[in-house]
Amino acid sequence: MFRLLSRQFYIFCITAFIAHNVDAEDWPQWRGPNRNGHVLPGTRVPSSLIADPKVIWQMKVGEGFASPVVAMGKVFYFDNQGGKETLHAIDAADHHELWRATIDDVFRDDQGPPGPRCTPLVDGDRIYAQSGKGELQCLRLTDGHLVWRANFLKDFGAAFLGEDSKIPGAAEHGYTAAPVVDGERLIACVGGTNGAGVVCFEKRSGKIIWKSQDDLAAYAAPVVATLAGVKQAVCFTVTGLIGLDLSSGKPLWRIPHKSSYGRNATTPVVMDDWVLVGSYQNGLIGVKISSDGGSLKAEEIWKNKTAAMNFSSPIMLGQYIYGLGPAKNLICVEVTTGKISWSKEGYFTTAPSVAHASFLGMGKNILVCTDGGQLALIAADAAECRELSRAQVCGLNWCNPAYANGRLYIRDGIKNTGNLFCIELLP
Repeated sequence: MFRLLSRQFYIFCITAFIAHNVDAEDWPQWRGPNRNGHVLPGTRVPSSLIADPKVIWQMKVGEGFASPVVAMGKVFYFDNQGGKETLHAIDAADHHELWRATIDDVFRDDQGPPGPRCTPLVDGDRIYAQSGKGELQCLRLTDGHLVWRANFLKDFGAAFLGEDSKIPGAAEHGYTAAPVVDGERLIACVGGTNGAGVVCFEKRSGKIIWKSQDDLAAYAAPVVATLAGVKQAVCFTVTGLIGLDLSSGKPLWRIPHKSSYGRNATTPVVMDDWVLVGSYQNGLIGVKISSDGGSLKAEEIWKNKTAAMNFSSPIMLGQYIYGLGPAKNLICVEVTTGKISWSKEGYFTTAPSVAHASFLGMGKNILVCTDGGQLALIAADAAECRELSRAQVCGLNWCNPAYANGRLYIRDGIKNTGNLFCIELLP
């Protein structure tokens, strides 16, 4: 009996170990496992790119800018199907559709084709999808069955007037900011001006834990970070950068940061007690959080308009961030000073008038995905831009791809329908 139990325990441990490692290579949410653009330590990554990487599969998808996510052998993507924002679950191996769920009527504006803008979020056995019009749904991962829902307009009085809105932020170009999970909480930038600017839900039931502030929602996704020793939600709204207590929603600090159209789109990047955000109008700013007599103090230490970022979120490695500058240039910026260490042009010659890039941290290197459909692997070197290899993988896109188990999942299509690709980066 002891031998049987020992053998069963051994098999259980091995199975759990394998499952843990498979899950560790998933890309379950906006900008990856930790919402910072990086793969987890120990993840297998390419040291160079093949000039013509193998396409495992490709499939037609509807309009939309939501990025794909990958979890437990499935790919989830969000698109426009017949005027409805629709969430799909497909098999990662062969793109066979497992289920689909209608989330909301399609969102439209003048910035691109009709369709969802917000990347879905997988957490455990649930997936969360947020439409361009502010419908948030929690569904079962296995079959897409609805568990709970909330509507930002009907339930929280959020200001949203659709395509012709002159109100800045999400009211004009739709809800794009993917909610974030922390423990049993799910935090969303709702945009209600009656004390429901940011709302924290109990993720399993949808029960409201707290509501906070009167901030209109911008386009930037919230993050959870520990700053000056305090774990908190960090949100970049239409009116500024704020830190909120996770248990109560109490404001901990605020830095005003307004722009004409509320186009605050970059996901906050955190290093130690520093938070960096940017907008095309105000430039890139470095904010330092410190303790101050039992409370927290936020100071804008520097601002650099020549490093202004529009809607591409940068990535941090060491003491530097790497991102897309206002002149369609890749730039490296020192976190503590805001000084540009280097600038490199030549990556966006085939891109549309408004350039976009996504950045994936792969160990000591960075995978840059341009809106021209190119991948460029560059070294995270603050002294110079060192490109290691390059490959063309798809057409024009504004997509942040997902990387899982040696494969890149990326969609193209800016003005119309496009394709979802599964590209092999590791043979």
